[in-house]
Amino acid sequence: QVQLVESGGGSVQAGGSLRLSCVVSGLYKSACMGWFRQAPGKEREKVATTYTSDGRTYYADSVKGRFTISLDNAKKTVYLQMNSLKPEDTGMYYCAADWTGRCDIIPRTTTRWGQGTQVTVSS
Repeated sequence: QVQLVESGGGSVQAGGSLRLSCVVSGLYKSACMGWFRQAPGKEREKVATTYTSDGRTYYADSVKGRFTISLDNAKKTVYLQMNSLKPEDTGMYYCAADWTGRCDIIPRTTTRWGQGTQVTVSS
């Protein structure tokens, strides 16, 4: 049984930084790992993804150059380093894992989710 546990959210001022962590228990190999976010009244947005096999990454245009997704395979942990935060980055951030072999088609109904961690950026 796979479990994802996020941490690292909080409240910061615009321009600040936060690092989110997602620890995976259970299957980790050959996964697509991703970070999603959802603001109140808005649809869930795919922020960044990476493959545990080779570290290839994807970023939403809204976070390119500011956010970095990375892996520590020994710790089965996925990070999201968020710099130059903006108020529009505010939302609940969720870690996701999928074994479809293609990050571009997640989320799917079988995607596994963490409980989420709140990020609030004030102006």
